[in-house]
Amino acid sequence: MRRERHTKIVATLGPASSGSDGILRLFRAGADTFRLNFSHGTHADHATRLRYIREVESVTGRPIGVLLDLQGPKLRLGTFPNGPVKLIAGQPFRLQLKPIDGNETVAHLPHPEIFESLAEGNALLIDDGRIRLRVSSCGADFAETIVETGGKVSDRKGVNVPDCALRLSALTEKDHRDLHFGLQLGIDWVALSFVQSAQDIEELRAIVGTRVGIMAKIEKPAALTEIEDIVAAADAIMVARGDLGVEMPPEEVPAIQKRLTRLCRASGKPIVVATQMLDSMVSSPAPTRAEASDVATAVYDGVDAVMLSAESASGEYPVEAVEMMSRIIRNTERDKLQRDTMDAISATRHADAADAIGAAIRTVADTLPLSACVTYTLSGASALRVSHERPNVPIVGMTPKLETARRLAVVWGVHAVHADDAENVEDMVAQATEVARSQGFSPESRPFAIVAGMPFGTPGSTNLLRLVFPAPTPASSRAR
Repeated sequence: MRRERHTKIVATLGPASSGSDGILRLFRAGADTFRLNFSHGTHADHATRLRYIREVESVTGRPIGVLLDLQGPKLRLGTFPNGPVKLIAGQPFRLQLKPIDGNETVAHLPHPEIFESLAEGNALLIDDGRIRLRVSSCGADFAETIVETGGKVSDRKGVNVPDCALRLSALTEKDHRDLHFGLQLGIDWVALSFVQSAQDIEELRAIVGTRVGIMAKIEKPAALTEIEDIVAAADAIMVARGDLGVEMPPEEVPAIQKRLTRLCRASGKPIVVATQMLDSMVSSPAPTRAEASDVATAVYDGVDAVMLSAESASGEYPVEAVEMMSRIIRNTERDKLQRDTMDAISATRHADAADAIGAAIRTVADTLPLSACVTYTLSGASALRVSHERPNVPIVGMTPKLETARRLAVVWGVHAVHADDAENVEDMVAQATEVARSQGFSPESRPFAIVAGMPFGTPGSTNLLRLVFPAPTPASSRAR
């Protein structure tokens, strides 16, 4: 099953899309990678969903990626036993570490790491930013604030601290349990929430090693001050616009998305744009024009993937949402302006064989009418490097490791194929020709390129570029 587009789709699974038939329908509609959101559902729920994903993979013969999204730290107020209270703009409101029943003047905030990091003048956001407080004074176990934006507050509402980096790990005890469970299941990517620095990535890397790819979710303003280091440390980036839009003014989020896209495109790291892309399709069979433009904007910029959250997890039209997103992508990629816009971002190249071959592929694809570029890859690095150049031909990522094929399902332009490794150059050409033919890339009518590393089976050894031309027919041979 070959996608007629380069940009990938990540679809979140949930109550609306958890059955075997539902997952199959989502895949056929265009989902390339499925997200398991561990902020919701039980381990048993996620295990069942992953089993269904692998069944769909077996039925369709296509590698499917699975992304485990960790919940991360959840900072919340205490309780209000007498019911919700209303805060009025201009009134004082105290937050304290010592347990207390919440009321109109004070609330329990059971997070010492917040008080350790606060300073006078910092903002505190309650209930996804609906209520805004400003710190007037603070200490190791309290914060006196002034209400800037009022509203109702009730039990366990979330707290955001946008102005400072908090001294806490991005991995909670729950995350450790969920991660261990996911690794046992056989996930392909793990999305790390609450990333503030590259150290958060390294903490996770020490646990997972190279077993899965690490996708850093950018949702904290603190991450932006160290974003170059975070991109370098992670395997991919997710622009988590929902939480980012809570902690930052909404008008700043589009520019941040553009900046992150440019940074990841230049460095060759996959980037996923997420949150509310087709949000109205949670309850409507069609998106707004603004939502269609939002998806198209990400595609014009050349992101690797766009993501559906509630639209596919709990919405009334999960399959229709995936189909719509796929249509928007295909239509946008047909526009010549999309290629011009995407090419405005140049890939950063290093003085090594892999980058030289990646650059050469781009030139060859612009010169010859290639049917495809076939990359032999063990770790996925060769396919990633070719994708980094955004060539105008499909990229066939052939790999003997099924885990690598699944991980490539989120990478721009890569049609991953699980295949045997080649023993020599002749075997490589024969296998690549057969795969290109069986996957519908017409190697018998147009030339294709092969990228590989010698000796075979050595990760990171990309050093070979070969062009394979169609064999002449008997008639054409006699004409010569």
